[in-house]
Amino acid sequence: MDFEIISTNKAPAAIGPYSQAVKYGNFIYTSGAIPVDPDTGEVVAGGVEAQAVQALKNLSEVLTAAGASLENVIKTTVFIKNMNDFAAINEVYKRFFTSNFPARSCVEVSRLPKDVLIEVECIAVVDKE
Repeated sequence: MDFEIISTNKAPAAIGPYSQAVKYGNFIYTSGAIPVDPDTGEVVAGGVEAQAVQALKNLSEVLTAAGASLENVIKTTVFIKNMNDFAAINEVYKRFFTSNFPARSCVEVSRLPKDVLIEVECIAVVDKE
């Protein structure tokens, strides 16, 4: 199999035996991005909006390391701790995805790593080199 492991120090390191992303052909599959500050290793304070911003910034940095951007995203999956935060998360989400919105699933889960409020993963596609 011909695939590339993607890693960047501009996003939090993996906290387990997995990669930040894997690029296979012209597809990029990311692991879930959580709202951890890559400089401190700590979960950002400020509630779900601040956590959504940081998670999406981290996702963007992983995509940049893979030679892509949020504009290349075709599908996201958003995991949230509380479905009552759906509207607030959408407000943040639309600041990062401004047009040609990717397909998306959003699910409420009972618990996320480090007890964060949100985690976002995606699939992106880039032109073949």
